[in-house]
Amino acid sequence: MSDIFIRKTGRCGRITLNRPAALNALTLPMIEAIGAALAEWKDDADVAMLVIDAEGEKAFCAGGDIADIYDALKSGRPEEAREFWRREYPVNLALFDFPKPVASFLQGFTMGGGVGVGCHASHRIVCENSRIAMPECSIGLVPDVGGSLLLARAPGRLGEYMGTTGYRMGPDDAIVAGFADYYVPVAQWPELIRQLESTGDWTHVDQMSMRAPTGELAEFRDEIDRTFAGETLRDILAALENDDSQFAQDTLKKINRNAPLAMACAVELIHRARSRDDMAAALVSEYRFAHRIAAHGDFQEGIRASVIDKDKSPNWAHKSPGEPTMVDVANMLMPLGEDEIDLERTS
Repeated sequence: MSDIFIRKTGRCGRITLNRPAALNALTLPMIEAIGAALAEWKDDADVAMLVIDAEGEKAFCAGGDIADIYDALKSGRPEEAREFWRREYPVNLALFDFPKPVASFLQGFTMGGGVGVGCHASHRIVCENSRIAMPECSIGLVPDVGGSLLLARAPGRLGEYMGTTGYRMGPDDAIVAGFADYYVPVAQWPELIRQLESTGDWTHVDQMSMRAPTGELAEFRDEIDRTFAGETLRDILAALENDDSQFAQDTLKKINRNAPLAMACAVELIHRARSRDDMAAALVSEYRFAHRIAAHGDFQEGIRASVIDKDKSPNWAHKSPGEPTMVDVANMLMPLGEDEIDLERTS
């Protein structure tokens, strides 16, 4: 079987990610296959709704397959990384705008590119072992695939907190933050999918959902809203450094591990997305950073330290989180002219 299994079953269009040994990491052919299916099923009267799931217990999708991207960057071919994003982001937008119900089943890890496939669905289902995160700042990238808008829509300042720290949400946290909608124990998923296939009626998800076990974010909401309310990453750092709570100390440790430029730009991207509340605009802004970071040492170094050598000791261009300036951020996010992404492009 291929890396992705696409078919029509009953009243549903079915998309199943099928790389469990690789935590269902996305490749370009997988992304293109999803885009083609969305284009075909959008006007197919036989398809009442979509169901997106994945093989394996460990992950719905842990992100994009960045090993090939690293090889391209190391060999001085940043255009290959840019081409990946130019093809991926229109598919993210197509999922977000899909005119029929889309149910996604998000077991295990759903991170990065997996969020772009699973968390733009209209009916997002989590279970006992679901862990959802946008950890891109740990490899020198920003929360992308439309993640800046999801983070911007999270209550209070949860978005800034999760975007800069890469916090992993459990099922209840994901529902609170707006990355998921329903909690259904995983043992009930096969029966729920059978009902959806048979009827094409998304209300079966409503009928089988229940309250998730209480998460962890609620305990720190007041601290998060207070310390992450600043306009820039420097403002956030100042608030945390002047807070003697255990939460502030733990959060500073997380922030100090990640790429300073990426975090500074992530805060700005979340603020822009919050003011515009537009998925296409969010993706355009994210791509501006991605396009430029492909030729910047931080992204290659972040992948090396986290995925290739796994030494967890990246040598970032900026040596501390407080170092990037507003000019540095503006330079990464300014328009690209003729290199701007075309979100109307299809596979």
